[in-house]
Amino acid sequence: MNRLKSGIIGLGFIGPSHMEALRRTGLSDIAAIADINLPLAEQIAERYHVPKVYDDYRKLLADPEIDIVHICAPNYLHFEIAKAALESGKHVICEKPLVSKIEEANELVKLAKEKKKVAVVSFNLRYYPLVQQARKMIQSGKLGSIYAFHGTYLQDWLLLETDYSWRLDPKISGPSRAFGDIGSHWIDMAEYVTGKRVKSVCADKATFLPHRKKPRGTVLTFQQAKDIEYDDIKVETEDYMSLLFRFEDGARGSLIVSQVSAGKKNSLSFEADGSKQALSWNSEEPNSLWIGHREKPNEVLIKDPDLLDPEVRGYASFPGGHAEGFPDTSKQLFLQVYDYILRGGPESGELPSFPTFEDGAREVRICDAVLKSCDELAWVEV
Repeated sequence: MNRLKSGIIGLGFIGPSHMEALRRTGLSDIAAIADINLPLAEQIAERYHVPKVYDDYRKLLADPEIDIVHICAPNYLHFEIAKAALESGKHVICEKPLVSKIEEANELVKLAKEKKKVAVVSFNLRYYPLVQQARKMIQSGKLGSIYAFHGTYLQDWLLLETDYSWRLDPKISGPSRAFGDIGSHWIDMAEYVTGKRVKSVCADKATFLPHRKKPRGTVLTFQQAKDIEYDDIKVETEDYMSLLFRFEDGARGSLIVSQVSAGKKNSLSFEADGSKQALSWNSEEPNSLWIGHREKPNEVLIKDPDLLDPEVRGYASFPGGHAEGFPDTSKQLFLQVYDYILRGGPESGELPSFPTFEDGAREVRICDAVLKSCDELAWVEV
């Protein structure tokens, strides 16, 4: 079996997650990793038996052995790394959000086409088996006409004033935090699952902790800092966002995003209300799909390949009763991407089935409209 040589840039929470998922595809050899924290990179290289370690992403991009680069660095670096990677002839998988400026997103989309390279945004949450099942049910008409699509994305890892991450710094993470970080996943999910496009938005945001205590040291995402010294900082990005939106066909939607909701560790939920049925799903209980009826008892579909639509079964790797979760979503995404590249990529003439830089640019446009709506206290067209 052919395999691609992969390079990972950025080794915080998500970098090793990509590495573990890649190993499970059987289609990748992780040839090199890069991080400005060289001792951390060397430690991770030893743990995962990676042969080459760099302290600068440019050195990794100059490595002729690397076929595809995974960008897991902070948001402000996405554009420069993705552009350099494409110019060096590498395929790219970039964490979300792709960038914070639509001009940069459009430039990357154009460059990927010119270079005929695969350029992917890691909207991996599409790849839960029952999300795929929900999508199939909605787009095949089983729910009837979709009246509304609504839900939440709630976390609590920034609930306390001593909770700090680089994501709180707009110079690093961009102008939006809660929506840009996790709301982007939910909006991508809404458009992907329904097959509809958001036309206009009306949003409201809030920063409940305008001042936080920044630890004098490095803290990883979701890590709790204890017994350390702090500096007081002003917070400019939102803790919370509420959103009303309209799809192009007239269906309605709503979303609440929060990173200060106690007890919610990583809870993405959605519900689709149709003229025949409804359904709902939650990422903290990802192996069950609720199906609502008017004239008969409701149902709960448990993830089991034998019970899923035939077109969806390939997204479930294990039999019924064997739970699949967050790590499996990246594996499923990478399987599609790497298989596509090995079959010829863009030059094969086949359209990709996974989220591309075009999808990343789409989310930048939506985020721009959401922030404009917050500023103007008005409905804004996407």
